[in-house]
Amino acid sequence: MKNNTIPERKDVPSSDKWNLSSLYNNDQEWEDDLKKIPTLTQKILSFKGRLSESAENLLSALKVLEEAELILETVYNYASLQHTSDESDSVGKDHEGRAAMAYTEFSTAVSFFDPELLSIPDEKINAWIEEKDFADYKIYLQKSLHFKPYTLSEKEERILSLNGQAAQTADNAYSLLTNVDMNGEFGTIQTKDGEEQLTESTYVMLLHNQDRNVRQATYKKYYGKFQQYENTIAALYAGSVNQDIFKAKARGYKSSLESALYGNKVPEKVYRNLIETVHKNLPALHKYYEIRRKAMGLDELRHYDVYVPLVKSVEVNIPYEESVEICRKALAPLGKEYTDRLCSGLLNGWADRYENKGKRSGAFSSGTYKGDPYILLNYKPNLIRDVYTMAHEGGHSMHSWYSVHNNPFMHYNYTIFEAEVASTFNEELIFKYLYKTAESEEMKRYLLADHIDNILATLYRQTMFAEYELKTHEMVESGIPITAENLKQIYGDLLKLYFGPEMHFEENSALEAFRIPHFYNAFYVYKYATGISASMALANRVTNGGEKERDDYFKFLKSGGSRYPIESLRIAGVDMESSEPVQAALNEFADLVDKLGKLLKI
Repeated sequence: MKNNTIPERKDVPSSDKWNLSSLYNNDQEWEDDLKKIPTLTQKILSFKGRLSESAENLLSALKVLEEAELILETVYNYASLQHTSDESDSVGKDHEGRAAMAYTEFSTAVSFFDPELLSIPDEKINAWIEEKDFADYKIYLQKSLHFKPYTLSEKEERILSLNGQAAQTADNAYSLLTNVDMNGEFGTIQTKDGEEQLTESTYVMLLHNQDRNVRQATYKKYYGKFQQYENTIAALYAGSVNQDIFKAKARGYKSSLESALYGNKVPEKVYRNLIETVHKNLPALHKYYEIRRKAMGLDELRHYDVYVPLVKSVEVNIPYEESVEICRKALAPLGKEYTDRLCSGLLNGWADRYENKGKRSGAFSSGTYKGDPYILLNYKPNLIRDVYTMAHEGGHSMHSWYSVHNNPFMHYNYTIFEAEVASTFNEELIFKYLYKTAESEEMKRYLLADHIDNILATLYRQTMFAEYELKTHEMVESGIPITAENLKQIYGDLLKLYFGPEMHFEENSALEAFRIPHFYNAFYVYKYATGISASMALANRVTNGGEKERDDYFKFLKSGGSRYPIESLRIAGVDMESSEPVQAALNEFADLVDKLGKLLKI
């Protein structure tokens, strides 16, 4: 963008917007596809009670299911992209709402499918799966059958499904409490530019302020408000944890952790190894906080001092097209085919480049089986972090591209466990390239400090969150109910363990646990930590290796959903069942901290 004016969507040049014609050429084509869903729903319902009669019946039903789900995925993606590019536009809002309703109605209609599939005798279904005609559905069926030991009777499954909406009560109530009811009550913070309203969205920005008085006031006001509601929030979190345990027990899992990991065949030792290995490497983190304290000229480091950038951002002006070329050069170890395809996409219709009025903030990649793997950006040439964001989302999109072009529809979709690998892999290569080509010591210090903070936030911090989730769930599973006091005790002990002796905490620092919405989606955040560990190991393997190492990585990208995540990563060259990838990532973190200390002369 040439100036600071935020344009209306209608005024954005077509060259700066994504081209959705790979999905539909116009809204009428979208309408025509949406109209097919009721007919396909009736078709799939005609197989109810008949799936086990013959291989032909099951195969026919699978083909109808595939056709409907492909259309629904395409219809919803087109509508969602329209809506997120301008949330004030009534057409996009209407399309997304109607697509969501169609998906819900179809899902309800086909709820018979999985219980009926799982009721087919093992000998019969296993023989059918091996037939040639089932090749495009074999892995899908095997993954469905994986849940058989924990699938209940049709009547019991119906009871659990009826509880689905009620199970979201804790999460929904927490979101409304913190984002709506509390959000207008935090007050204001005095900054050098005047009074700033303290809200959920400005809290992080104010903690990044270079003025320590601003950070202190922000921290105390923010957590002071959480302290007023601590018992309510503790009760909501207790409701969420109890729901997790109820679902696990109802299905027969031995724990809520096993229930959460079982679907992706992730052994519990992956989760526990992560925590154990991070514990062994806490001295490097504590050393970083010592460097931070000295670099900031502080007698003591307090919790509100750890999020402000250690090295002030350097001024840059990197136009969008130049950022694409940085990606091309930085990602060169992945080969010309990869970089040509990605860069062509970024320049020719995959990406919605800049901010416009009504556009969703942030960034995402939205890959589907039909159509290009689209990328939403809000690119700003003066933010070097936006180069990383472009590469990150580009990693997701290329993962989707290779998954689509190497798997049938029912096997292409990879898991979140794998998704963060391809994106953070690209960020690793961007850092290596920018650091190597940096023209000033100031830039090197900035890049190094920023990279350390990124690893810290993704590996150490998410592991601390994962440990908190494990401790709270195991506490309830052992018969101890959740209270505000024991939650604060657990989280406060973890803060002291992870931040080390350099850190001084406030009386209400443990209330940080009460502001993390991820905790209402239990046993999820560990995937960020395992993802960055795998990506750092693979980035070093590919850049220091040869053709074999690169080919192994592409086998991972091409796997899609055809393998379980541990298996696909093992093929790429990392074994997440061992502690080695996590240890290697933590070794690299320690080396970066040493390098930063030398650059800062500390």
